[in-house]
Amino acid sequence: MKDTGYDQYAAILPKRASGYQQELAGVVNAPYLDMALPYAAGSLYSTVEDLYKWDQALYTDKLVPNDLKQKLFTPNLENYGYGWDIRTIPADEPGAGQTMISHGGGINGFNTIEQRLVGDHDLIVIFNNTPGTNLGEIAKGIRATLYGQEPATPKRSLVHDLGETLVNRGVDAAVAQYRELKRTNPNGYNFDERALNQLGYLLLEKGRNADAIAIFKLNVEEYPKSGNVYDSLAEAYAKDGQKQQAISNYRKSIELDPKNQNAADKLKELEQK
Repeated sequence: MKDTGYDQYAAILPKRASGYQQELAGVVNAPYLDMALPYAAGSLYSTVEDLYKWDQALYTDKLVPNDLKQKLFTPNLENYGYGWDIRTIPADEPGAGQTMISHGGGINGFNTIEQRLVGDHDLIVIFNNTPGTNLGEIAKGIRATLYGQEPATPKRSLVHDLGETLVNRGVDAAVAQYRELKRTNPNGYNFDERALNQLGYLLLEKGRNADAIAIFKLNVEEYPKSGNVYDSLAEAYAKDGQKQQAISNYRKSIELDPKNQNAADKLKELEQK
């Protein structure tokens, strides 16, 4: 593995990729991050080819003895082993019934996913340096190709289009655009809850609390059974100083998702104040 190592900013790495992140008006360079800070949680660099070598070696005793591999790839905490998500691919997805061992990650300007299809010794690795990309859907499309199925047509992210509208015409126009796109082009865009959530947090980072609240409220309207969207709306209300609204939405989030420890902690903090 000649293109893998612990990253240091001063090192010259041929063909080193640059990372980008989404802003409301478009894409910008991701902020600099000293790789001494994330350490083992994100400071390694590699290539698809090198990770394939690593993956294939895991089927031998070169790296890890069999007794330790059994521990490594045994799900103990729900579907989680030692650093790996281990599950059976569900019936409605390509490769149904196969054991898939996977891990994803993200850091400033980058996100990644690796899926090991251990029955066939196949490996899917995706490295991405652009924002808002759903790597899980891309990986699902690759699995479809591997198993002779037609992959789903990729869907465009809402964040870019709605972000431009927010900058140029305001939040009401963006909400109207969302509704119109969903009515006229429901299959062309990815309308899952993450798109509006990402947009809302971009607004929060800019201090546009009222606009963020409007976007998060739209997400609650679209996904009323998701605890996560209430959690985000509560966070926006709290940042805007609307304490009772924040408490109400954190309570709703916990009602829908009792395991939401973040909401429980924030609720306790607000109620103590």
